[in-house]
Amino acid sequence: MTLFNDQPRLREIAPGAFHFPAWLSLNQQQTLVRSFHEWSVGPVPMRSATVRSGYQMSVKTVCLGWHWQPYKYTRTADDVNGQPVAPFPEWLGDIARSVVADAYGRDAAVRYQPDAAMINYYDDVAKMGMHQDRDELVNEPVVSLSVGDTCRFRFGNVTNRNRPYTDIDLKSGDAFVFAGASRFAFHGVTKMFPHSAAPACGLECGRINITMRVTGKT
Repeated sequence: MTLFNDQPRLREIAPGAFHFPAWLSLNQQQTLVRSFHEWSVGPVPMRSATVRSGYQMSVKTVCLGWHWQPYKYTRTADDVNGQPVAPFPEWLGDIARSVVADAYGRDAAVRYQPDAAMINYYDDVAKMGMHQDRDELVNEPVVSLSVGDTCRFRFGNVTNRNRPYTDIDLKSGDAFVFAGASRFAFHGVTKMFPHSAAPACGLECGRINITMRVTGKT
């Protein structure tokens, strides 16, 4: 993959929010699946986080660079096993910068230095409630990559969890990025479509979602 795609296909879902269908190549999807299997076993294993209300999320998560737990980032996974989180790989940052370049231009991509990734695994019935990504200390783009089964992704407004919102089917290989006026938009996953991905993507079942962001922490 070159760092910057020449002619990306994109849909502007909201001001500053872009959907790139089929952005990842099949080889890139397979690489992310292989890496996912490595990341999910340690040093901090994948787990379902528990939010403040006591609700255990149906999505399972493992982190790179910084460990996310509701609602903060730490270098060690104190809510799991106390181990330091695996480092954020530079090659993953290169992919994120390429998405940013396609959405906002090369200058924005050069400035973009993500230091954390949340890798979420969705099984056939997993969902993600409408929420804002507000645990970061800076206002920088959030880059999302999808591999595996299709999901119904809901991208809303910055005021509340209700309408207006747009429903998008994110398929294996899709990228999504939001920044600027849409950086703090509510968003979530309302539905999974089991067994919708081509086996060639490398994932036997379920969906992997990798979101990269700049925490602003040191």
